[in-house]
Amino acid sequence: MASPTFTVATWNINSVRLRIDQVERFLTEQAPDVLCLQEIKTAEALFPHDMFERLGYTHRAVHGQKGYHGVATVSRLPLREVSRHDWQANREARHVGVEVLGAGGGVILENVYIPAGGDIPDAQANPKFGQKLAFLERMTRWAEAVDRPTLIVGDFNIAPLDCDVYDHKALLKVVSHTPQEVAALKALGDAHGWVDLGRKHIPAPERNYSWWSYRSYWREKDQGRRLDHMWASPALAAQSVSHTIVEETRRWEQPSDHVPLMTGFAL
Repeated sequence: MASPTFTVATWNINSVRLRIDQVERFLTEQAPDVLCLQEIKTAEALFPHDMFERLGYTHRAVHGQKGYHGVATVSRLPLREVSRHDWQANREARHVGVEVLGAGGGVILENVYIPAGGDIPDAQANPKFGQKLAFLERMTRWAEAVDRPTLIVGDFNIAPLDCDVYDHKALLKVVSHTPQEVAALKALGDAHGWVDLGRKHIPAPERNYSWWSYRSYWREKDQGRRLDHMWASPALAAQSVSHTIVEETRRWEQPSDHVPLMTGFAL
């Protein structure tokens, strides 16, 4: 297997300022070239730039807002921000797109935080669920026009396969695993022929979770879901050589409920 020449990680950090020490530990131990964060929960002016600068992540694209949502892409390689899509059509900070320069080979890297969708899987009773489906529809229309090698990563808030949740039958009516969401995510995947790197490297039905609720003791019951994803254009996916779930972060003190994913490419 070829050695990675370019590594990208993604992590829903659930407040970058609250967990800045954990981000520093992760970057020190794992050292990806690029880290995409979701749910940073801070405005751009308050983003903790100093730590990233100190560790050599001197290139950053931050799309934040006060207290909620927000995404940030930090890199040791030069970046050029190329887009901030408003796929929810309500100005929430849920996407930033960059071009990775230098050793990244001109890869387009899309960092996205898809809405959770509330608790009731009914767009009439729960407008948030309808907004989530509309978000996915807008992404699908966008994906149809993607014409460059692209990596899209982030918290998709959907576990698509039966084996991507701890209990398929029990979760069929639970938001994140409903047939409506799974169908919408499949349409997005088909729109560009995206390759799901998590399942390229950890084939179904092998265990592959990235999120555990704070409401249950995660290690004992292992009630996980695969909500975080890394998808690549076919040509770029062919160059992926490794994929890791950094599950140990869920054991850290006051952790995020999500764990990081990391993919290596031989570009």
